[in-house]
Amino acid sequence: MIITIIRTVVVYFFVTLGIRLMGKRQIGDMQPNELAVTLLISEIAAIPLQDSSQPVLNGIVAIFMLVIIEIFLSVITMKSIKFRKLMSGNSAIVIKNGVIDQKAMKKVRLTVIDLVELLRGQGIFNVENVAYAVLEVNGTLSVLEKGSHQPTEKQDISGLKIKEASLPLPIISDGKIIKDALRSLGGNVDEIKRRISPAAIEDVFLLTLDKKGKMKVIMKEKK
Repeated sequence: MIITIIRTVVVYFFVTLGIRLMGKRQIGDMQPNELAVTLLISEIAAIPLQDSSQPVLNGIVAIFMLVIIEIFLSVITMKSIKFRKLMSGNSAIVIKNGVIDQKAMKKVRLTVIDLVELLRGQGIFNVENVAYAVLEVNGTLSVLEKGSHQPTEKQDISGLKIKEASLPLPIISDGKIIKDALRSLGGNVDEIKRRISPAAIEDVFLLTLDKKGKMKVIMKEKK
């Protein structure tokens, strides 16, 4: 009995440490590879607890091998947009300018009922009130309401005409141009290079752009 308690405490400690090293994320916020590693860790941790003949050290080694692999993949994902797309996929814009994109919904296998339920979870009961809706990689739905349906504090209460909402997309991430996002806005790489010199692009941490041409830039911190 005492041995079982000790084994349980040891496994619990190292599982907690391993997940802590992977970073602070809730289950719903995890990327597919992170969720896969978490599930594998839980399965491996259960083996020495269920079978006392299995050495606890074997489970600990396997757990930390998975953690090392996950950290290694995370570093590559930060440096390579193509690898990030391979491992995590892309977000999908399922509502554009108030119109449901049926092709995008079929691509991500999202039904109309699913979309309506996700919108209700955001407190939106009328699809017509939505300017843009983005299905994120982790399955959550990010919504930008039309100007006339945004909360009062977000509206122009001075009596002026409310501007229509426009969805900003990340165009440059960590010095690399995201061509898919750029194409969705009808832009091209040459246009970005005209507004920001090619040499300066490498120093950009994040650049967002919307259909109106409004650009916001965050530069990398100097080492």
